[in-house]
Amino acid sequence: MAEFLYRVGRWCARRARTVIAAWVLLLAMAAGAFVLFGGTLSNAFSIPGTATEEVTQHLQESLPEASGGTGSIVLSTEDGEAFTDAQRAEVADLVAQASDVDGVETVIDPFATEAQRAEQEQQVDGGLAEIESGRIELASAQSQLDAAREQAEAAGQAEAAAPELDAQQEQLDAQSAELEAQAAQLEQSATLLELASDITTVSEDGSTAVVMVSFTDAQLEVTPETKAGVTDIFDDHPIDGVESDYSAEMLDTLPSLVGASEVVGLIVAGIVLIVMLGTLIGAGLPLLTALVGVGVGALATLSLSGVVDMASVTPILGVMLGTAVGIDYSLFIVNRHRRQLKDGYDVPESIALATGTSGNAVVFAGATVLIALLALNVTGIPFLGLMGSVGALCIATAVLVAITFMPAMLSLVGLRILGRRDRAAREANGHAPADAPDLKPMKSWKAVLSVLVGIGALVVVALPAMDMRLNLPDGSAEPHDTTQYQAYATVADKFGEGQNGTLLVVADLPQSPDEAGALAAQAEIAQALADTDDVAAVAPIGTSEDGTVLAFQVVPEEGPTSESTGDLVHALRDLSIDGVDELGVAGTASGNIDISEKLADALPTYLAVVVGLSLLILILVFRSIFVPVVATLGFILSYFAALGGVVAIYQWGWMADLFGVETPGPVLNFLPTIVVGVLFGLAMDYMLFLGTGMREAYAHGVPARLAVVSGVRAGRAVVTAAAIIMIAVFGGFVFSHSTMIRPIGFALAFGVLVDAFLVRMLIIPALMHLVGDKVWWLPRWLDRILPDVDVEGAKLERRHAHHGAEEKAEA
Repeated sequence: MAEFLYRVGRWCARRARTVIAAWVLLLAMAAGAFVLFGGTLSNAFSIPGTATEEVTQHLQESLPEASGGTGSIVLSTEDGEAFTDAQRAEVADLVAQASDVDGVETVIDPFATEAQRAEQEQQVDGGLAEIESGRIELASAQSQLDAAREQAEAAGQAEAAAPELDAQQEQLDAQSAELEAQAAQLEQSATLLELASDITTVSEDGSTAVVMVSFTDAQLEVTPETKAGVTDIFDDHPIDGVESDYSAEMLDTLPSLVGASEVVGLIVAGIVLIVMLGTLIGAGLPLLTALVGVGVGALATLSLSGVVDMASVTPILGVMLGTAVGIDYSLFIVNRHRRQLKDGYDVPESIALATGTSGNAVVFAGATVLIALLALNVTGIPFLGLMGSVGALCIATAVLVAITFMPAMLSLVGLRILGRRDRAAREANGHAPADAPDLKPMKSWKAVLSVLVGIGALVVVALPAMDMRLNLPDGSAEPHDTTQYQAYATVADKFGEGQNGTLLVVADLPQSPDEAGALAAQAEIAQALADTDDVAAVAPIGTSEDGTVLAFQVVPEEGPTSESTGDLVHALRDLSIDGVDELGVAGTASGNIDISEKLADALPTYLAVVVGLSLLILILVFRSIFVPVVATLGFILSYFAALGGVVAIYQWGWMADLFGVETPGPVLNFLPTIVVGVLFGLAMDYMLFLGTGMREAYAHGVPARLAVVSGVRAGRAVVTAAAIIMIAVFGGFVFSHSTMIRPIGFALAFGVLVDAFLVRMLIIPALMHLVGDKVWWLPRWLDRILPDVDVEGAKLERRHAHHGAEEKAEA
């Protein structure tokens, strides 16, 4: 591979303009594909086969009008007073217009609904009063009939009067039975009204009203055009004195790929590059190559959004990864090339050798990240597999750009990649002066202290991860200046937090009931649901044509991401009701809970795959048992420390103001899985660039403990710069406007911080010092069967050794 990349680098350097033109063409083609074939992105997630998905499909077949997606429009008076009659009339008019939008099933007028509820209550109360009056009349008639029977018996006419009296008794009994049947139905209706009394669409003070919108298609299939068709009506026809806010389900507010905070991250990366490389040209090349790679990868990804259901976070994740690794991979090659130029290499030869050596390490490191991301497909979760595939595409593009576009750019730049002082020294001496290394092994007591302090700090930081709760963010997690948050907060304040996360409960009956039986079943099931802990209100919302499928709206006591609502979903699924074959739960809150649990179940398997992959790769590279084991354990510590930091800040709310966390809540449910793949790849990058130097020094006869110091000194500058760049790029996303991107950016930035500086450059070198020569022990049988990988291209370097490099080695 090293020899092949050497030839690739040399070819690209010789045909620099052709290579650059090819990449520009690829970028233009990706942009054209995006313009022609790009579709829409979504903030919704689904996993086939979950309980929620099955209930939704069942509803689509049996009760399609109740299976569609829903959203709400929250209307509030600006002065806090009750809606006026004129304002109510305007609301009714807008509701009528919204009902005609294509793709909308129904739009409910909140004031008409409350009026209907009041009328129903009045009718039921009136009916019950009539029933009571009828009972009194029947009781009076019964008393008269009993008196007539007694008189007939006293007069000896009982036998003659019996037929007539018995007929009157039968008539009274029939009237009484009919009256009691009516009473039972009215009482059942009264029960249903009472159970649903807390599900209101107008607040008690009359200042807030909620317009409920039901769509024809399922929640994930509602098009942005349909949603916009509804919201545009309310936006284009504002009601004087009334504010309109929209729930998250009504909007497709997708985050931008690049914002101000991300640009700040790139500026920080640029500053690090200037300090590291000493020239603006040197600093600009890694940034340029990263942007080319990200442009191709992101635009190619977005061009697929027209044929693939893609979450809004997917391309942003690709941008995040592509930018960070694109800069780092290019930096490794540029750094090697500059060092060789200082040693007196000619520009073309140096470019080829840098591509064959550092480029080989870049390919190997990129392959580990790529494999880890592609392994997300083994979780069996489609949207997560797609994220991994997109991330892998951007990583692969970054690698290709680094080993082709970068050599071409270095060829055009020539010696200007060096600073003036280095160029002058090279011209005067044939190579820049090099400092002779002064290597001394670290003190054993310092090594012990480093291990104890480093591991102790990581364990303490990782402890909050034990309390991690997973879910998708709801409206409360949105920035407080957004309409989604305002809608959520207003509903929670005026109607109760549970109204933001209503559940859809579906009951299947064994056979079709008559009208009376259906009402009785509704009342019995509703009462059983209401008696369940943490249920605030229950209301029937539909019945299938054959009466065997009943749907209910259940309002929890707390919000959709609370622990009690999660417990409620499981309690309702486990609830046993006489005469009900099966009870299912659906709705957005239920779907998010199911997705979170399936992701949590898939995480251990994926983590085991990645850990196993880590061991195999590192054994192959370092030809050691100890190094792969401690490197992998170090990755696990870094991973859980990253999760601990996320929980402390985003779930517990520690330092919330500093990180812009306005409402702490559960951790993004797919964050732990995504972070495994990405952080694993980056940890392997740093391990390769530090560990291979140690291995190479030891292989050349340097004592094991001195080899550790030699490897750290050789790689720490470039690894430090690479890690700071990663932290800067990922950290830029910590202040993104997207609530999904923020914790991912923090987890990756913090994970890189602890892995690079605590694990790779502190704990592992200290452990290797304490173990000594046994660090490089490998069973002979395993040594014989393992191929010689030569990640750093040492053999290639020896074949193309330069006199300047030899002089430096002698020094």
